[in-house]
Amino acid sequence: MSSATPAPLPEDVADKAVAEAGGDADLQTGRPKRKTKSAAGNAARAVTSPWASIFAIFMALAWTTPTFGLFVTSFRKQEDIQTSGWWKSFASPFTLDNYKQVLQGAEGQPPLADFFVNSFVIVIPAVLLPLLLAALAAYAFAWIDFPFRSSLFVAVFALQIVPLQIALLPLVTMFQNMGVKSWPGGNYWSLWLAHSAFALPLAVYLLHNFMKEIPASLLEAARVDGAGHVRIFFQVLLPLIAPALASFGIFQFLWVWNDLLVAMTMLGGSPEKAPLTMILNTISGTLGNRWYLLSAAAFISIALPVAVFLSLQRYFVRGLLAGGTKG
Repeated sequence: MSSATPAPLPEDVADKAVAEAGGDADLQTGRPKRKTKSAAGNAARAVTSPWASIFAIFMALAWTTPTFGLFVTSFRKQEDIQTSGWWKSFASPFTLDNYKQVLQGAEGQPPLADFFVNSFVIVIPAVLLPLLLAALAAYAFAWIDFPFRSSLFVAVFALQIVPLQIALLPLVTMFQNMGVKSWPGGNYWSLWLAHSAFALPLAVYLLHNFMKEIPASLLEAARVDGAGHVRIFFQVLLPLIAPALASFGIFQFLWVWNDLLVAMTMLGGSPEKAPLTMILNTISGTLGNRWYLLSAAAFISIALPVAVFLSLQRYFVRGLLAGGTKG
């Protein structure tokens, strides 16, 4: 048996083999090295396997079936709801009376349409304020060199573990001492400041990571043209980070729109300033015997958030992927 070293492959044959194999070539023999399986590749293969697809379909059905049942219930009459389940509803006629009663006000309840304005008054500043402050802070952390920058960024990131709910009572006391109720806008400032303060850590983290992906040469070219920090931020970076701004804006919009606890705590249950979630909490009645109206009211309240999410979904995914994979 010969122990001679095999002749190396011709250069063009070796290059072709390496290209087909997708790996590096052995320096002595010219043969392609065997590719090693990475953890990311194994995870990708596991996610795309048939069993993973079956599990995803099962979870999607488990999540959507109750929602679909509630949607069907919102079109049923009260007597039909009390005598049969929603899966038997296709044999009986549907009605829009539940939606009419909710929108126009029925059985002593104010019209639900009146509370849309209150929800918008709460949501819009609570979304725009943290977006502006977080974008400025993220720019400073990403592109301005100052002492303890890394330590401060880690501290801001760590604040995400503090939930808003445990700080409600201290916040209420602080706002009362500040006399927020006498400010223009009244108790709405309590909601705006509370939601904005606890949204800033996540917003700064996402926007910072998104900004770090922007090439430094782009900012250097702007500086060569005489641009300062203000001009670079508003004219160069702000248009480029639109996906990250949209993704966090959607996240914050959904969070504030669906909030009930903070609104009840800060507003004190005042009906003239109550958002949709507070009226939904009382629309079924003290004994819960009008929950057929609650199903219709629930779908009216989620119509706008669903429309916003579906229209900006591509920005939401792009922003979260960019903000969650870079450090």
